[in-house]
Formats: sequence, structure tokens, C-alpha cells
Amino acid sequence: MIKKILLATFVLFTNSNALETAKTNTTMTMTDVNGKTYNVQGTEEGFKISGLEGKVIFLEFFGHQCPPCLASIPHLINLQKKYKDKLAVVSIEVQGYNTKQLTAFAKEKGMNYIVVPEETASHLVNYIQQRAQWRGSIPFLVALDTKGNVQFVQAGMLPESSLETLIDQLSDKTAKAAESNTSKTENNTTKATPKKD
Repeated sequence: MIKKILLATFVLFTNSNALETAKTNTTMTMTDVNGKTYNVQGTEEGFKISGLEGKVIFLEFFGHQCPPCLASIPHLINLQKKYKDKLAVVSIEVQGYNTKQLTAFAKEKGMNYIVVPEETASHLVNYIQQRAQWRGSIPFLVALDTKGNVQFVQAGMLPESSLETLIDQLSDKTAKAAESNTSKTENNTTKATPKKD
């Protein structure tokens, strides 16, 4: 089921009419509650976030007054802890908390992942609204593979087990692509070996 959704949402993100009007190769920034600023580079197939290269990224839009958003926080905490080497969770709060309010909220909830107020990520929020045709429903998840390509878009809360499956699928996809490239390189190397006389 998730594989079918992956394909459908990826096609929506990359082939929508909004894609034509959204600028690719756009550079944006966002600053988290700890004061760390990330550069975000829009690409044709998604975006790349500086410092998170090579990881599966869950970019989640949430609100401090949204019951499903609040219910998903423990799941994201567990997943970030369990998959810390291959997953980066980035949550942008879109219900109006400023940096000070969101910092206290993140500390109270024990959020162990990147938490960003909308006020420091407004360009990225607008970019996602255009590219994914997001209309503001939350929670809203955009999942990227390790190359920064959008592979999954979901409005509404997903169970932790589904998110875990998604992490595995996006990690496997990258591993299989790497294996395929290594295999092609080895085959090309073998073919290029000169014959001995």
C-alpha cells in the first residue's frame, strides 16, 4: 500500500502544474529553536537541506494545538532515536508559535529532532505549498530519500509502524541504487580491461 502511495505522491510533487510556477534551484533558509540555520536548496525533484545529506528526511508541518500532531510527537521521538544515523526529522510549527514559545514547547515535549518556527522558515513553507499543493491541513508530511528527492507526501497522521516501513523503503531504495551503480561500474571495469597478448 505504501509503495503505491509513494509513486502517486511522487508524481504529484514532480509533475503538478504548480511545479511549473515554483522555482527550482531556489535557495531558502530555516533556523531551528536551537539557533542553527539550515540552507535549503530547491531541486527539480525535491530539495536538499545542508547538514542532512545522505539521510532520509521527514519534513513535517504541525501545530501546537493540533491533537493528531501532538499524538505523533512521541512516534517521531522514538523514530529519531532508533534511526538517528539514517533519519532526520524536521518539524515546522505552523500555528503561530514564535521561537521563544516553540523552544519551551519542544523542551517540554522532549522533542529530540529539528524543530523550526514558521517565522524562520516562511520561504520553505511557501515553497512546499506550491510544490506539493499543500492547503494547510496538518499534520502534513513530506518524506525525502537520501538524495533529497520527494518520495512520499501525506496529509494526516500515520502510525509509527507505517513511518518505520517508509524509512526502510526509502533506505532500501537508496541502497539498491548504490548497489546497481557499483555493479555497473564493476562490469564496465571488467569490459575495459585490456587483453594480454
